[in-house]
Order: sequence, then C-alpha cells, then structure tokens
Amino acid sequence: MTLYGHELIDHVFRNLMPAHGMTVREEQIALSYRMLDAMENRNIALCDAGTGIGKTYAYLTAGIAFMSERDRDGRLFQPVLISTSSIALQNAVLNEYLPFLTKILMADGQIRKPIEAVIRKGKQHYACDYRLQQRLRKANMENKNKAAANALTSLLTQLDMDGAGRLSDYDRERVCVPQVCDCHRNTCRYLAFLNECEVRQYPFQICNHNLLLADAIHRSTGRRSLLPVGCAVVIDEAHKLPEAARQMFGTTLEAKDIRNLIADLKTEKFTEEAINLQRIAAPLIACLEDSEDTREFSAYVKYLAALNRALPIIAGKITNRATPQTRRKLKDLAHTVGYLADESEQTLRYAMENPEGEITLCGTVTDLSAKLMETMWDRPCPYILTSGTMAVRSSFQRFREEAGLDQCLRVKESVSVSPFDYKKNCRLYLPQKPLQRGDAAYLDKLTADIAALLHASGGHALVLFTSYADMAATGERLNRSNLNWPVYAMSRHDVHAVERFRQSPGAVLLATGAAWEGFDFPGDCVSMLIIPRLPFPLPDAVKEAERERYDTLRDYIRAVIVPEMQIKLKQGFGRAIRTETDTCAVAILDERARVGGRYHEDVLSALPEMRRADTMQDIEDYIRSVKSEHYFTEGDDNCGEERERGLLRSPQSA
Repeated sequence: MTLYGHELIDHVFRNLMPAHGMTVREEQIALSYRMLDAMENRNIALCDAGTGIGKTYAYLTAGIAFMSERDRDGRLFQPVLISTSSIALQNAVLNEYLPFLTKILMADGQIRKPIEAVIRKGKQHYACDYRLQQRLRKANMENKNKAAANALTSLLTQLDMDGAGRLSDYDRERVCVPQVCDCHRNTCRYLAFLNECEVRQYPFQICNHNLLLADAIHRSTGRRSLLPVGCAVVIDEAHKLPEAARQMFGTTLEAKDIRNLIADLKTEKFTEEAINLQRIAAPLIACLEDSEDTREFSAYVKYLAALNRALPIIAGKITNRATPQTRRKLKDLAHTVGYLADESEQTLRYAMENPEGEITLCGTVTDLSAKLMETMWDRPCPYILTSGTMAVRSSFQRFREEAGLDQCLRVKESVSVSPFDYKKNCRLYLPQKPLQRGDAAYLDKLTADIAALLHASGGHALVLFTSYADMAATGERLNRSNLNWPVYAMSRHDVHAVERFRQSPGAVLLATGAAWEGFDFPGDCVSMLIIPRLPFPLPDAVKEAERERYDTLRDYIRAVIVPEMQIKLKQGFGRAIRTETDTCAVAILDERARVGGRYHEDVLSALPEMRRADTMQDIEDYIRSVKSEHYFTEGDDNCGEERERGLLRSPQSA
C-alpha cells in the first residue's frame, strides 16, 4: 500500500531505515513532521537541528512525502529546490542520501522509479564549447603544466569545470560560459544541459545560496529566472544565508580585477588603452595590494573617482572592436567602480583584508533585512531553513534579524536537541585561574597550558584560534617544546595540513577560519578541543552601521555581539563530538569564560549540558577512562618518523 504524509515519514524512519541498521530517533521524526507541515501550510520553518539529528534525511523524506501528496492530488509538477553553502553537501545529497532513499523506497514498493536530482550552478562553473576550442588552439600545451593541461583537455568530455581539479584559474576564466550566452549552437553542451533541466522532471534540484539568491533577484526585477518555480525551498546550512545575501546585493573590487582587464586589453592589441588604464589605476592598485595599512574607505574615494571617469572613455574607444568577453568585463568593472564611487546613503562601503592578504573594497545595501524580505520572503512559497547553529538555546532572534524575518508572520520555529550523550561523552574545562590577555607573557603561558592539555589528552587535539597571528606564534613555541605528536597548522596557503592531520594518529592541528565549522573529525581524531579565546566577531563597517540602530553600546553587545559569539562557539564545539560514540574534552581558556567571568553564563547557555573538569588531572583521568591503551601509543611511531624526516615544522613554514 502506498503511504502519504506523516504515515510515509513514520514508515521510512521506524521501519525501512532500521532494517538497514539505522537508529530510530524520535527528534528526527518530529523534525520531518514539522518540515512537511510547513510545506503543506506554506510557512517559513526555522529548524535548528543539533549534531546527529539527521536533518538531511528529515527534509528529503518530508520533500518526497510532499511531492507524493501533490502527485496524488493531481497538482502541477514542481520540484523541491535545495540550497546549501558547500559543494560537499550538494554531492552527498545527490550521490549518497537520495540514492539510499530511492533504494529502500523502491524495494518497499512506495515508489516506482528512482528519485532523480540535478545540481545547478552558475554559468562560471561550466565550460563554453566555443571558448574552450579557442583556448585549446591558442594554448601552448607542450610548455603547459601537465596536470593543468590534462584538466583543460578533460573539459572536452565534461561540462562542469569543478570536476577538473587541477584546472588553472587562468584557464577557468577563459573557457567558462560568459555572462551573456547567446551562441544558439545546436551542439552547445551548456544549452543542452539547461534544456534538460527544464524538460526533464527532476524532483530535486540542488544549488548553492548564491544561485538561489540570484534567481530571487532576477524574479523580483522581472528578468528571466535561473531556476524553476519550486513547490518548496529547503535552505540547508541556513546560518550562512545572510552573509551570502550581503555579497549578492553588493559588489567587491580587488586589484586582480583591474589587472585582468589590463591584461585582456593588451592581449587584444589595445595597447594604448591598456597603458592609460594602468597609469590611471596604478595608485588604487598600489593601495589595494598594500595590506600593511588597511585604510578607511574614504582614502580610496579619489582613486575610484579617477577610474570612474576613465572607464567610459576607454569603453568608447574599443566599442565593437573588442571581444564580447572583454566588453562585458569592462562594463562590469565600470559598474563596480561606479557603485563604489557613489556616496549615496543607501550604500554601505568599506575596505577589508581578503584571504590573500590584500585589500578588497566592498559595497552593499545598508538594510539587508528589508532587501531579503522584498526579494525572497514575500513570495508565497514554503521555505525550510535548517542548520545546527541558527538558535542559541531556543532563541532565533539574532538569525531572524539578520535574515529579514523578524516581523514575518509565516515563521514557525523549532529546536531539535542532539541525540548525543554529552554528559557521558564530553567534559568541559574552564580554568579557575585563566590566562590574562594583557599579560606580557600571555603567549608563553598559553603555549604552556596547551602543551599541558595535550599531555593530558595524549595529543589527538584541535586548537581553534581566532587569529592567524596567535596561531602562528603559539605554533612556533609548541614546535620548540619537543612534543610527542606532530603539530600541523592550517595556514592561509597550506591546503594539505588538514589531510596530514587526519592521516597522522595522535596529531595536533592548529586552525582558524573555516575550521570553526567546515570540517568533520569523527572518532578519536579530535579527543581534545582547545579554544584559547572566545570567538567574538571582529569590528567592521557592517557592525559599525548596525551599532547605530541601538540606543546604547550595552544593548548592541547583548543583541548582536554576544549572540554571534555564541553561535560561533557552537560551531567550534561541534568539531568535538561527531558520532554517538565519540568522546572528547573541551577546554576554553579565555578568562571571560571562567566562573564569575563576564561571559560565563553566555558560554554555558551556548553549549549542551555536560560535566565539568576542574583540573587538568581531571581531564587526564577522564580521557584514560574512555580511551583504549592503543589510543595513547598510536602516534608515537608516526611522530618519530616525521621528526627524522624533518616534517615537524612551524606554522609559518608549513
């Protein structure tokens, strides 16, 4: 018998999944119920799902049940749109989650054909056949790096450039589908792919937040849509939506944007125009590439104004003679410079350091909440927004303010508590006499405390910093301490440190940035999580603009700064326990987190309830009580080999 709605959800989670060794989780079933109810009632559901709940299966099963009901009732076919912030999750939904659900539902007779899905990306991810052929004719393949050359030629048989792992940025830029694609070629693979997406009825279409927002912007301004109309939209990793929206509703300018246009002008023999652009833009480029002194935005205005005057003149001289791609690039640069040079009160403009250590000029809307409400939430479509870090305890207030949902009457909130037994499998250590940041010997004492914690846990540690400077300085000191475990640092340019850490039993990883939420370390890999400083957001122009909306500094700190710290702390804590059998000790060394500290209660309210370790000896006793003897010796040989090979390097040299 074919089941629908809540009955189908019950059957999947109580019967079909357990038959394949999966645990029945009442919170997961209740979460899937709520998601289905939101779809049926056209609500906007905010679903905070703790680690281990299984939210992906919850919303996929709810989506299948919803489409089954629509099909039974004879309603028009519309897919469920799924938006995520990571390619890894997109691929997992396509290649792991949905195939498993297809397998168990078909075997049980609930569906007659496989549940199909497709990943949708922006044009810049796909190869243009015409531009690819041009690039292959011009490139000197014999002198080209072999891996990059193979990646380039592989595009003859694969459309998605993300599958060509060693493709150079230079090649990627020259062969991607241009913003205006009007080739009308019968053999165009990109147009064929778009046609297939329109004609073929994929029940699930998967994209990232940027494409979802771009589609919403197109619809709100009357332009052609980028995605089909969905019967429901699921936004996974929803805590990243506001930042993605701020980027989509604004623009950025970096030195490489100008340099790339100059190079293209030279390539197309517009030598005079290239020289003029280089001369006029030289002061701005010099400022953007000098990260030693991040200036106020006002310091760039005169350089932007000069460039803003010059670009239309250059465009006039090369009209109808340059390639469409160069004309488009020139038009885009002129639009960006004009936007940043405009001193309108509706634009928030600021300078920030980018991951490459240079300056990025940014411009965005001042009222992001209103823009999101106007562009997305006013549509009658049901939305499911889910993440493990949208709420602090049961409050979604900060997320609702950022996402433009503060006054939305369609919003329904729910918090699904993690099934993990944190009281049994985790210990929290807050030093009774923590380090004082202002102490002249702070870094030396911090390193000593971290080393003592590593000895207590037998390595197997992740140390999450809030700054690269502290991470590098601590790493240098740790490497002089002759620890018994390899120490790796996830620096800006060392992309292999995380993989080496995973492959080195007992190792220690020093990390910051994306490591706070972007990595999965199950098992004994991270059995000690150390957080030297609470992750308060850094002051920037966006925060300063938001500060003006509050009567007092205290009100602003309590409404904005503390909730953002708590959410980031939750994300970092999530690296500790990844499965039901993981065990870990967590040490927060910030003096503000100690008992009696300014943010002690805020720290505790952000984390699940767990037992406390009052001393480092308590940590060692706990680790020895939950780990096998092999745990304490598995890294010894590895560390000895790495020392002999000279692989234990400081974070700056790693």
